[in-house]
Amino acid sequence: MTTTVNATHATTSTFGALTRAGVIATVAASGATMAVAAAGHAAGISLDMGGAPIPVTGFGVLTAAFSLIGVVIAALLSRFARRPRRAFVRTTVVLTVLSLVPDVIADAGVATKALLMLTHLVAAAIVIPAVARRLAA
Repeated sequence: MTTTVNATHATTSTFGALTRAGVIATVAASGATMAVAAAGHAAGISLDMGGAPIPVTGFGVLTAAFSLIGVVIAALLSRFARRPRRAFVRTTVVLTVLSLVPDVIADAGVATKALLMLTHLVAAAIVIPAVARRLAA
C-alpha cells in the first residue's frame, strides 16, 4: 500500500510540475509573440491578413490557446507514452511545421507571412523545451 501511495504522489507531483511549467511557458510565449508582432508592426510590417487587421492581442490569445493544447498533449503523453519526452518533442515539432502552412498560403504580403511564421517559431522555442524538460525521457 505504501508503494501505491508514493507512486500516486509522484505522478501527482509530476503532473503539477508539468502543468506549472506549461502555464508559465504559455504566459511567456504569449507575451513574446505579442512583442514580436508589435515590433514588426512598429517596423512597418502590416498585420493585415485578407484585408482585415490582426490585433496584437490576437497573437497572445491564439498562442495561449494552442500552447495549452500542447500542455494537454504533454499530460496525455506522460500518462500513456513509453517515452513521453521524445513523443512530445516529435509531435510538437511536426505540429509547429504544420502550423506554418496556413501562413504560407495566407492572403497577406511576404513580410506579413514571415512575421506570422516567426511568431509560431518563437512560441514553439519557448513552450516545447519548457514542457519537455518536465517529461520523463
